[in-house]
Amino acid sequence: MNRLNHTVEATPPSGIRKFFDVVSDMEGAISLGVGEPDFVTPWNIREAAIYCLEKGGTHYTSNWGTKELREAIAQYMAQRFHLSYHPYSQVLVTVGASEGIDLALRAIINPGEEVLLPEPSYVSYAPGIQFAGGVPVGIKTNMDKQFRIEPDDVLPLITDKTKALILPYPNNPTGAVMERRHLEELATALRGRDIIVISDEIYAELTYTGTRHVSIAELDGMRDNTVVLSGFSKSFAMTGWRLGYACGPKDIIESMFKIHQYTMLCAPIMSQAGAYEGLRHGLENGFADVEKMRREYNRRRRYLVKAFNDMGLTCFEPLGAFYTFPSIRATGLGSEEFCEALLREEKVAVVPGTAFGPSGEGHVRCSYAYSLDEIKRALERMERFVARRKRG
Repeated sequence: MNRLNHTVEATPPSGIRKFFDVVSDMEGAISLGVGEPDFVTPWNIREAAIYCLEKGGTHYTSNWGTKELREAIAQYMAQRFHLSYHPYSQVLVTVGASEGIDLALRAIINPGEEVLLPEPSYVSYAPGIQFAGGVPVGIKTNMDKQFRIEPDDVLPLITDKTKALILPYPNNPTGAVMERRHLEELATALRGRDIIVISDEIYAELTYTGTRHVSIAELDGMRDNTVVLSGFSKSFAMTGWRLGYACGPKDIIESMFKIHQYTMLCAPIMSQAGAYEGLRHGLENGFADVEKMRREYNRRRRYLVKAFNDMGLTCFEPLGAFYTFPSIRATGLGSEEFCEALLREEKVAVVPGTAFGPSGEGHVRCSYAYSLDEIKRALERMERFVARRKRG
């Protein structure tokens, strides 16, 4: 008898971590592979966590999260995105947005139910659906449509088994965004259908369109069928703190809470203290620290997109998150082959597009959550590599 769960056994390891682990042991290597801000968490947030420890804050909090943090999250959602959530029944603090994804999927999926999922997109979605007993159904996107999903892409895939749609915008790995007009079109197609939207908005503060991020939950008729997931890792440079949150309809959030209560208990108290300070301070000063980081990401974004296009790797303009997703078809290599050869020959690590679904073939993901100096050095090596391949 096989003592392992069949679904888990059949799931491959993360395609992102595969290259990261190699780079960590390779002298002189440069990685553009991991989506982790190179900024240190702002001092006021770190100080709040230190003070929490100094005054003996080392115990469990409520399974829901601290009262003050949930109130601050509700205030933040109202102020930044015009969304009203009751802090005590519609806001759940999670151990990173990743736990929120897992909780949302397990809270709603019954065995065999289908979840629509844009491709390419974050590596955890499809395995999470399968671990919950569901069936991922890919919605292929491409550069011609700027990696957005449209009603014509979604409607033919809806069956009587369709339970949910994951909406991951701003998108990892493509950097694509869906602005209000795109969301309105999608919402029109979804209204009246019993489909839950799981809207992963972890990159909501990192957009470069000149207008604020819009959540599909803001649109008429969508709030009661949408779970909004977010966290502090990206915009607050708090990846190692492992803190996120979910906001949504009371019945779904309470079901998520039940799973969280039995499996995770609560998020770390010192992380919650830091996050509360980040939100409190941000709400008072217009999130100046977040804006400072966003401006620097924008500078790197423009530099990378131009550099890729100049070296002959067509790259559409990403308008959110901190990733570029250039096409590497001009080299004649597949995504995995390109990444392996680039790492071997030039000691630069990027992530194959296929790590984010089959429709990522022909692309690689490059993060600009690295210093501009590091990005420039990596690009010099990549340019040499691409020139050799194109000559060959």
